[in-house]
Amino acid sequence: MNEITDQHVHEIVIVGSGVAGLSAAVYAARSDLEPLVLEGPEPGGQLTLTTDVENFLGFPEGIGGMELIQRGKEQAERFGAEFVHDTVEDATLDDRPFELVLSNGDLLRTRALIVATGASARWVGAEGEDELMGYGASTCATCDGAFHRGDDVLVIGGGDSAMEEALFLTKFADSVTMVHRRDELRASEVMADRARDHDAIAFRWNTELVEIHGSREEGVTGATLVSHPDGHPKEKLEAGTKVEREEVDVSGVFYAVGHVPNTDFLEDTPIDLDDSGHLKTREGMTTETTVEGVFAAGDVMDPDYRQAVTSAGTGSMAALDAEEWFERQAVREAPAAAEATADD
Repeated sequence: MNEITDQHVHEIVIVGSGVAGLSAAVYAARSDLEPLVLEGPEPGGQLTLTTDVENFLGFPEGIGGMELIQRGKEQAERFGAEFVHDTVEDATLDDRPFELVLSNGDLLRTRALIVATGASARWVGAEGEDELMGYGASTCATCDGAFHRGDDVLVIGGGDSAMEEALFLTKFADSVTMVHRRDELRASEVMADRARDHDAIAFRWNTELVEIHGSREEGVTGATLVSHPDGHPKEKLEAGTKVEREEVDVSGVFYAVGHVPNTDFLEDTPIDLDDSGHLKTREGMTTETTVEGVFAAGDVMDPDYRQAVTSAGTGSMAALDAEEWFERQAVREAPAAAEATADD
């Protein structure tokens, strides 16, 4: 690519290379906006942790998460999108062109910006989770639940999301065990009652996951749980207090302890974020944020659906919204240009 300097101004920069960012890149490149895509610290985002994607339209036999991302990147590059493996450390969005400081110290300037940085699922720090995430361990029941037909599985968490994950998994798994570090749930009463009343769902109170067993070849084969009658057993364990330890045979472990939007670089900008850190968009069906010329796509602005297909949809919407914004800008700038010519 050309050397990145503070003199060059890009038409549009897309921050993030998950399915939302790639979809935005395809649409922006086809609109001749010459998008530059910053891939971030984990190119491809969360989808690369999913071994098989069976619910993405157009792939009746399913497709690997990494393959889907790679195909999307190749498609965007075919239309002229450019990719840089770097991360935004800081952003100045008070004036245009916007300025982005990258982790390597480079400065990018751009007229428009699409934020598609996603949200990172919280992990619990259990031994084996790094190796087995995507191989029986998962952060998305909707994505991976169908692979666990007839299995016994664990769900880690105690909020509404955990209840939703557990209830969804009962469509496939023989048994679902909720593992919660306290003796009461954070979930709303309605969701908690639905889970408690389901015959296939059991609860392990004052219990936490410390290890996932298995291999990438075999998948998850079991887990180690610790418990203490006063709750928060991992804290007790670290403090040297005696806890009960148990090995359980399960074929799946699902984390449902929340997601963190990747918006740290936007905290000191004029963009409005909600209490959880997700980007706020303007009213109506739009990806426009509260800063003109900045658009949002994917999980970074969607705390509810968090699906590959919805992220792809909002990615295309962001690029289309950006294209329309550029057209409006051209209309606004035309009278000023004509006036300047007349003065000459």
